[in-house]
Amino acid sequence: MPTLRKIVVQNFRNIQLQELEFSPNVNCISGNNGEGKTNLLDAIYYLSMTKSAFNSSDRFNFRYGQDSFSLSGLYSMPAGIESRFSIKVDSGGDKILKRDDKQYTKISDHIGELPVVMVSPQDISLVSESGDERRRFVNSVLSQMDREYLAALQQYNRLLLQRNRLLKDGTASEDLLEAFDLRMSALAQPVYERRKSFVQELADVVKDYYSIISEGREQVGIEYRSDLQGGSLDALLRDRRDKDAAMRFTTAGIQRDDFFFSLDGYPIRKCGSQGQQKSFLVALKFAQYEVMKQKYGFTPMLLLDDLFDKLDMGRIANLLKMVAGQDFGQIFLSDSNKVRMSGIVDEITRDRAYFEAEGGSFSVL
Repeated sequence: MPTLRKIVVQNFRNIQLQELEFSPNVNCISGNNGEGKTNLLDAIYYLSMTKSAFNSSDRFNFRYGQDSFSLSGLYSMPAGIESRFSIKVDSGGDKILKRDDKQYTKISDHIGELPVVMVSPQDISLVSESGDERRRFVNSVLSQMDREYLAALQQYNRLLLQRNRLLKDGTASEDLLEAFDLRMSALAQPVYERRKSFVQELADVVKDYYSIISEGREQVGIEYRSDLQGGSLDALLRDRRDKDAAMRFTTAGIQRDDFFFSLDGYPIRKCGSQGQQKSFLVALKFAQYEVMKQKYGFTPMLLLDDLFDKLDMGRIANLLKMVAGQDFGQIFLSDSNKVRMSGIVDEITRDRAYFEAEGGSFSVL
């Protein structure tokens, strides 16, 4: 499994320049709020996914007054080799990604090389916000596990953008729209099928984890909802041709897919308490971890940001023991309370490292 041995972070958020070496097992980062704990975890996530877990635009990731940032990580890879991955981003939008000093031709070729799962307080948006957030979550998981899925999704989105531009301009002929519809349908179908099978697989694991957290008090569920459940995309678009022309955008397709999260059959967004919603989200991310582990045959890196503030300490300890007992992978934990964090971690393993964050700098404890 890929294991992060060393990271160099420069001008990322509030981190000016930092070089850190990590334990291959558990790494604990403590410090007050706003000192940089989450920023360090996000830098690790960025090296895996080539984007922030929190900010859709890179302009929010530059350290104040700087016009570029860079990240570099030395990883122990499968088959006993070591590789250095680096990425540099400037304010002009240029993003250079390298593996062992060789630049990637396509950044998307990197996705899945360093599997990662992140649990953070920001996950609440998966419940409270629009379907965009839930699609983004599913896409981030499937893109790591399935290169063909990522390629089909990227091509579909490019065609969707072009089709919407034609509809907005009102210049598209019937023949041209028909050609777009057929190409988009061929790309949408495998995306739909992969999302469908993924949700079926994920839902059962989420139920198991939620049962552990809630001690079996409620039942949760995940349901996939898609326009393609009503037929092929080209047929749907043909039926909506007049509506699309009037609305000036594409009104059917996988870009409208959503994932319904339920608690005892009711929408968890409306009927779940804050504690129930948080419990569900932790169960969802731990289920993601389990599904990815089964797919890869090894554990992804697990980034847990302020996890101890979300749930009852005893249940969190039980979850961590479960994860630690399943082919122990590399885990990064952050918490404002070092005593609380060490009380749990020290019971799980003696192979751990502690770091203290202060003003974007990190000291080894």
